[in-house]
Amino acid sequence: MNSSSQQPTDAHFATTTSWFRAAAPYIHAHSGATFVIAFDGETVAADNFDHLIHDLAILNSLDIRLVLVFGARPQIEAKCEKLGIAVKYHQGLRITDDACLQIARAVVGDLRIAIESKLSFGLPHTPMADSRIRCVSGNLVTARPAGIIDGIDLGHTGEVRRIDAEGIQQQLTSGNLVLLPPLGYSLTGEIFNLSAESIATAVATRLQADKLIFIGQSNENLPREITIQQARDYEHPSLNAAVTACKAGVSRVHLLDRSVDGALLQELFSRDGVGTLISATSFETTRQANIDDVGGILELMQPLEQSGVLVKRSRELLEREIDHFTVMERDGTVVACAALYPYPENNAAELACMAISSDYRHQGRGKQLLNILEKQAKAAGWDTLYVLTTQTAHWFIEHGFQPSAISDLPMQKQALYNYQRNSSVFRKQLV
Repeated sequence: MNSSSQQPTDAHFATTTSWFRAAAPYIHAHSGATFVIAFDGETVAADNFDHLIHDLAILNSLDIRLVLVFGARPQIEAKCEKLGIAVKYHQGLRITDDACLQIARAVVGDLRIAIESKLSFGLPHTPMADSRIRCVSGNLVTARPAGIIDGIDLGHTGEVRRIDAEGIQQQLTSGNLVLLPPLGYSLTGEIFNLSAESIATAVATRLQADKLIFIGQSNENLPREITIQQARDYEHPSLNAAVTACKAGVSRVHLLDRSVDGALLQELFSRDGVGTLISATSFETTRQANIDDVGGILELMQPLEQSGVLVKRSRELLEREIDHFTVMERDGTVVACAALYPYPENNAAELACMAISSDYRHQGRGKQLLNILEKQAKAAGWDTLYVLTTQTAHWFIEHGFQPSAISDLPMQKQALYNYQRNSSVFRKQLV
């Protein structure tokens, strides 16, 4: 084909290059990490399941250790319906009689083989070319019967009793991907039907996995980030499992929508992702800056310095004054900063160098950061906060600052006033 429309464009290369540069910190961070990824039966049956397999192959090639757990509920229900076998549930658990267990064994076996087959695909000119994924399974989950609940015998429905963490780690260390079906085996040789979520949660907890990821139902009604304390206010099929895992030591659990193509890669290799993150503590922190934050602060301030909003500061000056700075950090990246310069003899301080990443403006972080610095000022015994600005006067007025004069500034600050910039002076009394 000679058509220029078939050739990659400069814009295409620019977009690709930009994505890789933005993803690089996450590629480095995830290398050697252990991820437990659970996907339900609906995900396996979805049209874009092959795309998920391709994305898993990419993770495997990046030296990420993967344990995959798959569900089979809709497939088992469809087979039971086809054979005229009633499917019954109690408290969300399937009542697995002998006939249902036979169907579950057959369906799960077929799904496992199908997934292994997809992971083995490696034809040239395809996303799986040269992937060479070694996939292993086995009796790695020991189960026990769920028993009788509210007088209802759940039959062959079981609960996780033990995870063979050593066996799984051996496979992961050897570079193998571990695939776990929703079945478990008892010490007496029985087979039990288990939920994929319970297996994934137990495995992630036992391995102390770096991430536990659930791919399934839409999470559009959930916020992007939830702490375990906030989770009680929301409903989602995987939320209870996520909270259980966090409480047991898994630092981050992600909920992804199966209908979003590429959700797994977007969640793992971009700052904000596309899913919902559940963690024991807040994903974003505000703290005292340190010398390691200098580069991030300079990056925040540079566009504002170029536009004249902020006075240019050298790296050397910033390093000397870093103790005055407070930063907001999100997943290891500084997304906002501000500084307080004290004038103790006047019981006052200057608020300076306030900068918010362009990706996070208009989301309330400026107000949040201002509130934190006001609390710091009051805790230090200062009753007045000054700010000098050339282009953001209205924002400060909206947040309680009043116009003031240069002569109202502390004498030391008056001596440093830059008349060429002609900054407006504002003052706020801290009560």
